[in-house]
Amino acid sequence: MEIKIKVLGSGCAKCKKLHELTQEVVKELGFELNVEYVTDISEIIAMGVMSSPVLAINNKPILVGVLPSKEELKEMVEKSVKDNFEFKGCGCDDKSDCGEDCDCNKTAQCDCGGKCSGTGGAA
Repeated sequence: MEIKIKVLGSGCAKCKKLHELTQEVVKELGFELNVEYVTDISEIIAMGVMSSPVLAINNKPILVGVLPSKEELKEMVEKSVKDNFEFKGCGCDDKSDCGEDCDCNKTAQCDCGGKCSGTGGAA
């Protein structure tokens, strides 16, 4: 399963800041995921939310109408991304080192955040 992260908003300063913070957090967590910025109001309404900014993971809003601290955002993103996979724990000491020789590639799931070249962490 591919994880899709979107920040949806009107283009205001708060929406742009959430997009920037989300990109930073995703990078700091070691997830190789794109953070899409969407300004199409109809897409926001289609999600069933009426205020922005919106942070959605796999089209499921996890944050609506607020700009959290970077640490709060990091916790939300990490939990939400991990909730989209079933993790076994591969024994990697450093998720950034997860590569072809990693034991993750021998399991159906891993905790490298989708960085494996083998299973990519997908269940």
